[in-house]
Amino acid sequence: MVKAAGGRALLVGGCVRDALLGEEPKDIDIECFGIAPDRLREILSGRFALDLVGASFGVLKLSRLDVDLAIPRRETKLGLGHRAFEMEYDPTLTVRDASARRDFTVNAIYRDPLTDEIVDPWNGRADLERKVLRHVSDHFREDPLRVLRGMQFVARFDLDVAPETLDVCRSMTPEGLASERLFGEWSKLILKGVRISKGLSFLREVGWVKYYPELERLIGCAQAPEWHPEGDVWNHTLCCLDAFAARRTGDDAEDLLVGLAVLCHDFGKPACSSYDPVKKRIRSLGHDECGVEPTLSFLRRLTNEERLLKEIPPLVRLHMRPFAMWRDRSSDGAIRRLAAKVVRIDRLLRVAAADDAGRPPFPSNPEPIEWLAEQAKRLEVEDSAPKPIVMGRDLIARGMKPGPEMGRVLAELYEAQLDGRFSDLEGGIAFWSRRAAKRNPVRQSKNRV
Repeated sequence: MVKAAGGRALLVGGCVRDALLGEEPKDIDIECFGIAPDRLREILSGRFALDLVGASFGVLKLSRLDVDLAIPRRETKLGLGHRAFEMEYDPTLTVRDASARRDFTVNAIYRDPLTDEIVDPWNGRADLERKVLRHVSDHFREDPLRVLRGMQFVARFDLDVAPETLDVCRSMTPEGLASERLFGEWSKLILKGVRISKGLSFLREVGWVKYYPELERLIGCAQAPEWHPEGDVWNHTLCCLDAFAARRTGDDAEDLLVGLAVLCHDFGKPACSSYDPVKKRIRSLGHDECGVEPTLSFLRRLTNEERLLKEIPPLVRLHMRPFAMWRDRSSDGAIRRLAAKVVRIDRLLRVAAADDAGRPPFPSNPEPIEWLAEQAKRLEVEDSAPKPIVMGRDLIARGMKPGPEMGRVLAELYEAQLDGRFSDLEGGIAFWSRRAAKRNPVRQSKNRV
């Protein structure tokens, strides 16, 4: 279609890179040369339903397909922020000039879908083969988000960063990047990073770890070598994240939540670690509880997603509990209470397993994880918190009026349920009646009369 109209459509970006790596591309980006924007829209609308959300940026999307088509453009930086650009669409641009605005050479490789010809003005294919991440041009400096893109690309494709690209990244600052843009890159690091440690090491090498003080404080925070031969808390966290990456489930929502919890699980250690002259070693008493506040501080700068802000802190607070429960052979009631606190015990077990695996060369100890997993499965709380059996409507139906007293009764009933005192509604009501009779024997006796 585009060729018949006198233009040329070239695949570009991630779809070309991934295909060269032998991976199945998920999103298709096409750049159309030699054809005016209005003409391209006219041609496409004759055969496809178009999503025009990105049309003002020169991008047309094919509805219900992961295909974006764009016109080559020039960009001029006018000020701070990712919106401070002047864009000029110019279909007469050469491929080299158009690709100069792209971030890395491995993302600036073009492919003609009609002839299979590779058009590679910045030698990105050679960089991909050598596993090198290199910026394309000085336009790289215009969008500071590209530093975080570098972080996640290094982790995803196990790349080494070119020295000149490291220098450019060191000279850049976040410039008040919007949190949703930041979170997008952090999410890709967690969900797609093969070696997450390498991405975070890049962040440290270019000096951007200082913009995440909760992470920066982990650097140099010493640990007892007899328990943590891998080194300081920073190294431990990196080892834990690589262990997590090797065991992702493919459920992005769950993997993101668990991965972020692994990232944050020892944020409390810098505030709690000290040398114990009696034990003659470094200890971090209470670091699990102390980790909650810095976890929330870190997450709130990246996202306002309520689910993450609510469900990650309990995983940080309780990340050592599985091993303690295995050691003590905790009761069914204690396991049910743990499920009520963390929502899903299987998440907590994944965090604990990553924590345990993050102490090389020590081998992992799977027994505590397996024991608690078996108990949680037996009690049917491995992937959900126990739901209250007795609800407010059940008490109202039996004459109780809504109010503070009902709230106290429901809380007491839930605790009794967790202890295994009853397992169905009939048992719950009977338990309540017995407790009420003990508290108000006179009233109960009058009711019986």
